[in-house]
Amino acid sequence: MKTLRHIGSLAFVLGLFTVIFVGVPWHVMTSNDPVVPWFLRIAIFCLLGGILVVLVTVALEQKIAGIPTEKPESAEPDRSILLLNSTDVPGRQTSEILGLVQGHTVFAIWLGKDLSALIRLVLGGELTEYTEMMGSARSTAANRMTAQAVQMGADAIINVRYMTTSVVGSAAELLVYGTAVKLSE
Repeated sequence: MKTLRHIGSLAFVLGLFTVIFVGVPWHVMTSNDPVVPWFLRIAIFCLLGGILVVLVTVALEQKIAGIPTEKPESAEPDRSILLLNSTDVPGRQTSEILGLVQGHTVFAIWLGKDLSALIRLVLGGELTEYTEMMGSARSTAANRMTAQAVQMGADAIINVRYMTTSVVGSAAELLVYGTAVKLSE
């Protein structure tokens, strides 16, 4: 499935570049002759077919893997681990520093929600689609970080920090990191 998706992506990119860098100059030079050459027709079919192949393979992969299209499932967080953005735990002493722990995810919303958010951007108001997306991303990343701390035998994660960047379009990368520590009794 992944190979088919890569082939579709390659067909799309080759078709797009052919249409832009060959088709547009050809049209400018021969605007009086409406006959489209065979290579340009193939490029247009590659462009459109590539998009279709990528969309179908991604949809099939999600259906086969049982991945929900609306909201990814996040594991239930471990409540026994304390998460603090301070450098120490009030009333407790740090007995051992176990090291850096981190959780990472990249989230995106589907095109329908993205279009809804764009309309809301024009009309004003909270972009709830992105708020929900970032909330899910924060939960997923924090759960992954906490799971890593549990494997290390930590009692708490101190100095927790969140960092986010835009990857492409409406996709956002979220990284959460902190220091896993053991606490004295």
